[in-house]
Amino acid sequence: MDLPWGDPRSTQFITNVGLITSDGPNGPDIMSSEWTHHISYSPGLLAVCIRPGGATHENIRSSKEFGVSIAATDQNVMASVAGTNKGKEVDKIAALQELGFKFRPAKQINALMVEGAVLNIECRLKQELALGSHTVFVGEAVEATLNPGKKPLAYHAGQFWRLTEAIAKPGPTELERIAKTVAAHQRK
Repeated sequence: MDLPWGDPRSTQFITNVGLITSDGPNGPDIMSSEWTHHISYSPGLLAVCIRPGGATHENIRSSKEFGVSIAATDQNVMASVAGTNKGKEVDKIAALQELGFKFRPAKQINALMVEGAVLNIECRLKQELALGSHTVFVGEAVEATLNPGKKPLAYHAGQFWRLTEAIAKPGPTELERIAKTVAAHQRK
């Protein structure tokens, strides 16, 4: 069974917006990836899922490295430009700079990083997995910079969102009730 792009079932996920930067045979490039995941604490590993054939895919495969910048709520235009244009057809970096967005050279890899992102992580390619319509590139973090005060941009149902309300975890009374219920259902 397929779960295609735009299908109401596919749009129920809530994701961050990873801005994936690379440099290689297609030159400096950036793309938006809603499938950007932190998958290991030690070592720090990230997974990005990228469709084959595009500039970013070819750049990562060739250079064996990439940057991940978690988009901030004020970077929705950047995420839109990076996600709706093809790096083989448009110099997205130049277009975004002309629109006022800033980049800086990475410290440990040969790629640009997004200024003003919530988090910038520089990765060296650790593993590549072809899975269905996308390739999962697993990168090991070699440098990470947090931008305090910035909030992450969320993506859901084809739209960008700002998270505005935290929902409280259960309080002590509810936690005690939960613990008793779980204890009563322990497998022997």
